[in-house]
Amino acid sequence: MNTMVDQLSSFADEVTRVAREVGTEGKLGGQAQVNGVAGTWRDLTDNVNSMASNLTSQVRNIASVTTAVAKGDLGQKITVDAQGEILELKNTVNTMVDQLSSFADEVTRVAREVGIEGKLGGQAQVKGVSGTWRDLTENVNQLASTLTTQLRAIAQVSTAVTRGDLTQRIAVKAQGEVAELKDNINQMIVTLRETTKKNAEQGWLDSNLARIGGLLQGQRDLGEVCRMIMMEVTPLVDAQLGAFFLADTSEGVMRLRLTASYGYVARGHTVTFGPGEGLVGQAALSRRTIRVNAMPDGRLTLRSGLAETPPADLVVLPVLFEGELLGVIEFAGVARFSELHLAFLERLVLTIGVAVNTIQANRRTEELLAQSQRLALELQDQSAELQRTNAELEDKAKLLSEQKGNIETKNREIELARLGLEEKAQQLTRASAYKSEFLANMSHELRTPLNSLLLLARLLAENSEQNLSRKQIEFARTIHSAGSDLLSLIDDILDLSKIEAGRMDVEPTEVRFDEIRSYVEQAFAPQAEEKGLDFQVRVAKDLPPALVTDAQRLQQVLRNLLSNAIKFTDDGAVTLRIGLAPEDAVFDVPALTNARQVIAFTVIDTGIGISDDKLSLIFEAFQQADGTTSRRYGGTGLGLSISRDLARLLGGAITVTSAPGQGSTFSLFVPDVLAPDAVVAPQAPSPQRAGLPSSLLMPPMELLPRPEVPATRQLDGATVLIVDDDVRNVFALTSALELHGMTVLYSDNGADGVRLLAEHPEVDIVLMDAMMPDQDGYETTRQIRRNHRFADLPVVFLTAKAMPGDRESALAAGGSDYITKPVDLDELIERMASWISGSRGEENS
Repeated sequence: MNTMVDQLSSFADEVTRVAREVGTEGKLGGQAQVNGVAGTWRDLTDNVNSMASNLTSQVRNIASVTTAVAKGDLGQKITVDAQGEILELKNTVNTMVDQLSSFADEVTRVAREVGIEGKLGGQAQVKGVSGTWRDLTENVNQLASTLTTQLRAIAQVSTAVTRGDLTQRIAVKAQGEVAELKDNINQMIVTLRETTKKNAEQGWLDSNLARIGGLLQGQRDLGEVCRMIMMEVTPLVDAQLGAFFLADTSEGVMRLRLTASYGYVARGHTVTFGPGEGLVGQAALSRRTIRVNAMPDGRLTLRSGLAETPPADLVVLPVLFEGELLGVIEFAGVARFSELHLAFLERLVLTIGVAVNTIQANRRTEELLAQSQRLALELQDQSAELQRTNAELEDKAKLLSEQKGNIETKNREIELARLGLEEKAQQLTRASAYKSEFLANMSHELRTPLNSLLLLARLLAENSEQNLSRKQIEFARTIHSAGSDLLSLIDDILDLSKIEAGRMDVEPTEVRFDEIRSYVEQAFAPQAEEKGLDFQVRVAKDLPPALVTDAQRLQQVLRNLLSNAIKFTDDGAVTLRIGLAPEDAVFDVPALTNARQVIAFTVIDTGIGISDDKLSLIFEAFQQADGTTSRRYGGTGLGLSISRDLARLLGGAITVTSAPGQGSTFSLFVPDVLAPDAVVAPQAPSPQRAGLPSSLLMPPMELLPRPEVPATRQLDGATVLIVDDDVRNVFALTSALELHGMTVLYSDNGADGVRLLAEHPEVDIVLMDAMMPDQDGYETTRQIRRNHRFADLPVVFLTAKAMPGDRESALAAGGSDYITKPVDLDELIERMASWISGSRGEENS
């Protein structure tokens, strides 16, 4: 019994321990150890141990699988044998593992497709899940669906942008960074759309301006240009009505005349406006664009064949060039003009202004050229008249000679013949006086338009505004050259008239030989080089430093001889030798015979030469060695005739030796000192006077001293008053002086000039014309000098008459200086700068 009690107690303790460890304390793997039991108790012990072992293996298998699941290992399952609720638990856990594995696979697949592979639209498909797992699956699917929707919307809009469709925008809902991305892309599209629109508008603007500018190139007809602008521009800016009004000043007042239109129904009479009349006149007056929206009064309508529609918008634009009004353009349309079209019109009128000004400038150039040609023809007619006059004088001289012969044989008619001769002499004297006066007046009448012609031609040739073509510049240079030739001819004829009338004086001064050499080399070396000639000036060493003679007359003779030598020499050389005359030379001129030393100026050329039968003619006026109409070298035949007479005025003589094809040698002999009483007046005109031409205009030998500061800078800002009744001369001078920064005031008569000067005491210098109707320049200058405020005001006379005594008359009337027309612009600027700087210096002192 005691043994049984001990065994039962041991059994109970072991079973209790195993049950506590396994069931309560969770210590698996425990086994009951009951010694010495058998039978039922051993079976009980074995059953308890079997239960504990089964529970241990089952729980540990479940714990192992759940631990692996907790660690993310979904590849394990509960494999232990179980029954009952443990089996249910086993199946539940295994099912849970399968669902978790399926969920993980689907989520991974969706995440890989959407996040890595970029395959949008994927959805996780997990069967049999519920609760949190279903919520997780739905959240993942919602995430994928939202990303798909957003990214597809962004991709669709981006694709449309790349194809040039800038009307799309991303409208899908988004938050956070995706919302910022959406807003940024939408803003980018807006910016691209605006930039593209601006670029397209700018491209349209530039291309159409270039196209219209190209159409205007080379146009010469203003009417055709206006019609072309209306036809091209009006539909281009979506207008239905257009009009082009050109400025017209032909009647002395400015009028705007309808020249071309588009869609306008004519009213049966000429449409013109003055400054300030209507919107067209107001735009011309204010020089500003005028725009009018919506005109309900219906006075202006756009008419088709079936309907009349009032315009909704109208714009009037002035056409300007450098501030000068050239015309007005008007457009109207049934719809409002866009800002692009208005900007296009604002820029277009600048191009039109340049084109219209160019056409008008070309037309003025052609008119000047035609005027120059007319002047040349008139001068030819006057030259022919002079030749006829000389022929009449020759006939009278022959008649006089016959009468003298009759006097020698008829003593009874001596007194009558003497009276006849005196009467003839008086007639010749009056004829000579009339001719001199005629030539003086002709000089004035020709020099005045020549002054405008040469000044304007020079301004055009200089092309300071860079708006003329090379051909136009060449035209201007041709006009200037032709005018210079005309001036040379006028000077030659006037000099001849002065000499024949005995009204040319000489003023002996000291002239250095090195100055003569420098002048000749500067004046003629470039011409010789241009023709490929060898040009030399040789001065003998035994010459004195200077001679006393009239520098201007000596220069004129040398200029004629050298210009002829270069003109008639095609190859070889031209040489000027200056030295003492040969000791054995014999002269029939008293001034040379009585001179202490005789200076020889010898011009040697290798030109065409002169035949012996022509040597006696070359010093006669209006004659040439080759006088045919087909002669190779042009000219009037006055140069050598004038040179011969000038040589006599200098107390000297000219000789010539020549051979055809071998060249010529002209020698000018003058005394080393010209005494006033040694001057020999030229002989009266004789039959068959001839000469070779001199068409070269050269500056005087005594050059004005140049101020240290350029003259144009000294004149910048100066105020000039021009008193001249010739509007052409005033226009030319004003154009030239304003280019040098001067302000120009103008009066066309002496009385108004005095009044204008009193109103503008800031005037720095006055340019006075000598010959004016009613009150000439001399009387006007005297009135100016009577006012003590203008006692020191520089008054420079500009005259085209240029006869002996005119300079003295101008200075006696109070003139400060005297310049003949045509005015040499550089000389005028230098003179004005000298007087103005001197006047300002006195004011400052």
